[in-house]
Amino acid sequence: MKTIVLLLLAAAAISITGSTGIAFAEEGASDGSSMKLLGAGLAFGLAAGGAGIGLGQVGAAGLAVISENPALQSKVFIFVGMVESIAIYGIVMMFIILGQ
Repeated sequence: MKTIVLLLLAAAAISITGSTGIAFAEEGASDGSSMKLLGAGLAFGLAAGGAGIGLGQVGAAGLAVISENPALQSKVFIFVGMVESIAIYGIVMMFIILGQ
């Protein structure tokens, strides 16, 4: 788990440092659109990754609960929906960033 987090942080650091030294052919061409794309990609990617990790944990625990007591199935679906809403928030933030 720690290695995945370290790899994600290293990839984010490399992508941020790699996008700062861009040379343009004409002056005034740097409108910040590349940073918008980077921010939108990070917003959606991190939200989807976090939702995937959370869904794995909630799904495993939910299956264990349903196997012991099938009457709790609706509560498990509520928790799964709450985890999935994180990915939806990431998509909304991506569209907000790209719309500016």
